Amino acid sequence: MRHWLKRSGLGIVVLIVLLLVTGTGYEAYARHRARAEFPPRGAMVEIGDRRIHLDCRGEGAPTVVFEAGLDTNGSLAWSAVHDSVASLTRACAYDRAGIMWSEPKDEPQHADVIAEDLHATLAASGEQGPYVLVAHSLGAVYVLDYTRKFGEQVAGLVLVDGSHPDQNRELRAAGLTQLTQVAPPVVVLLSKLTWTGWTHLLGEEPGVANIPAQTAAMSKAYASQSMRAAMSEAAGMERTLNDVGTFRALGARPLVVLTAMRPLPDAVLGALGMTRADALKMQAIWKRLHDDQAGWSSQGRQQLLFDSGHYIQFDRADAVISAVDEVVRQVRAQSHAQ
Repeated sequence: MRHWLKRSGLGIVVLIVLLLVTGTGYEAYARHRARAEFPPRGAMVEIGDRRIHLDCRGEGAPTVVFEAGLDTNGSLAWSAVHDSVASLTRACAYDRAGIMWSEPKDEPQHADVIAEDLHATLAASGEQGPYVLVAHSLGAVYVLDYTRKFGEQVAGLVLVDGSHPDQNRELRAAGLTQLTQVAPPVVVLLSKLTWTGWTHLLGEEPGVANIPAQTAAMSKAYASQSMRAAMSEAAGMERTLNDVGTFRALGARPLVVLTAMRPLPDAVLGALGMTRADALKMQAIWKRLHDDQAGWSSQGRQQLLFDSGHYIQFDRADAVISAVDEVVRQVRAQSHAQ
């Protein structure tokens, strides 16, 4: 029996080693193939000892700067609206450190350092403000912090189903604590093991409908490289919310808050461990927080979208384009009036 157990144990070890070697080899090949098939669409901008990918198109002022949410899509999160907005004015999307084409860094990711990176990238690229910041999901908190730190550059904002600095406190108070735990330790650990190739076994992310096929293919090709940075942001969420603190002063900057109101599909509820009653409770909180966001500016308004899920830029690209156009026109009118 002991001899059989010894042989079985050795066989398991050999199998694990073979799987690791195979996975590591495939991961190296996949990363090489991703770089060959999907090179960066914009410029690689040097900030210190790193390079950040910045994709700017179109002409005119103010310049729109897109900020993605907490995912691995990066600048591709805006692929369905980027060109249309660029036909209206200058429009720039970028990848945060470690996401898609941008080079990683060792420093933990949270709002303050993300704002500093974006500020350095725009300055090094020669892009000129004023800026209209367009942000999805957690990106809304990032651009709020950018406005807190560099407010003289920010002329207007569009928040696309954006996160709110108080959301975790509100969700915990409602008993929805599971929604505040976006980076459990096991997920953070797995994000550090992407070199083994395991991310290529993942299916499509539930709840992200209507994403263009090319965008999905490009994002998936770089997912193993992007995941570690995304999990660093997720692990730093509480610090991100603390970075912003109580800052809400947007003054008279034009502001549009877009709120997704379509019920969550069953697959997403299952992934989140939520009941339908929980989802309705969460949606009511989300709407109330967005009501609050719209009041941060004397020129703010909220728009409810009952036919869109969280990724409004894919479900209702027209609504995002229209909101950006509205804010750009208001900023231009204010500029001419001065």
